[in-house]
Amino acid sequence: MQLIVLAISLVAMALIAFTFLSAARAATLPAVVPRTDPEARRRRVILGLAALGVIVTLLSLRPWPHTIPGTAAVVNVSGGQFYWEIDTDTVPLGEPVAFHAHTVDVTHGFGVMDPAGTILFQTQAMPGYVNQVSHTFETPGTYRVVCLEYCGIAHHDMLNEFTVAAR
Repeated sequence: MQLIVLAISLVAMALIAFTFLSAARAATLPAVVPRTDPEARRRRVILGLAALGVIVTLLSLRPWPHTIPGTAAVVNVSGGQFYWEIDTDTVPLGEPVAFHAHTVDVTHGFGVMDPAGTILFQTQAMPGYVNQVSHTFETPGTYRVVCLEYCGIAHHDMLNEFTVAAR
């Protein structure tokens, strides 16, 4: 998915650069006037800015922050009014865990809280779509799953938990 976003960004940047170059050429080049140094300089500036945009895009997207490692343990989570079903009770300590979250009814906010009650991460769980989020748990203990999107009258009861332990 990230490669598709990168490709779309690069194509869009190329189209924008082409549009600017075309506009600059049309505005400064009457049919009978030869090119001058100021126009060539303008073109170099536009091409330089386009190249800089490509470089910034590649550098900023390089870490791919939402990429889920291929070797991650997978935990399937299904939500509904007003419950969370998790296909495992224990997840591994110190290893990446990929949570695949979806719902059977309305949108829910899948959130995981550490034993101290701090929210570690969250993602939207939506009907008809599986969202994925990856996390590496560094502390053993019991972690709570909560709903962070108001989903109805018993929203506050939408809780579950799992244990993080060494394999």
